Amino acid sequence: MTITPLSHNTRPEGVLLPQEAAAFDLLEELGIAYDRVSSESADTMEKCAEVSAVLGVPICKNLFLCNRQKTQFYLLAMGPDKPFHTKDLSAQIGSARLSFAPEEQLWELLHCTPGSATILGLMNDKKHAVRLLMEREVYEAEYLSCHPCICTSSLKLKTKDILEKFLPHTGHDVTVVDLA
Repeated sequence: MTITPLSHNTRPEGVLLPQEAAAFDLLEELGIAYDRVSSESADTMEKCAEVSAVLGVPICKNLFLCNRQKTQFYLLAMGPDKPFHTKDLSAQIGSARLSFAPEEQLWELLHCTPGSATILGLMNDKKHAVRLLMEREVYEAEYLSCHPCICTSSLKLKTKDILEKFLPHTGHDVTVVDLA
């Protein structure tokens, strides 16, 4: 896979998709610094591992989930090697059995496509329909890495900036969860 060299606070060249441009616009507006690489579509954790090696931080695995009735939606940011057991997570957050949410809901609520779900997509969730869940190790890490709403770019961000600047701006809270 071809990966560009690391750049600091620099958008990809060329025309960006609207959701990607909006992510970079908001990072700039909030004064959130980032390191970025561009690559072919990093839409699997195997491809993300290659990108992570260049960024110097693991890319979060972001799972877009819902309850059985599809009335409650969750974005789970977790380490790339953590196992995911719906029963354990459901009990921690007091929700009915969880499953992967439909792709249509991912686009409607976060303006992300499959393989590009990201914390940055919460900027599009104006009705606060998505609850952010962060696995403890991701929450406590100095940096986190994610896509800017498209999986051909990957960013390294200070977790503190996400928690103290980005989430207050979007009006989202975070629930810290423990995964086995």
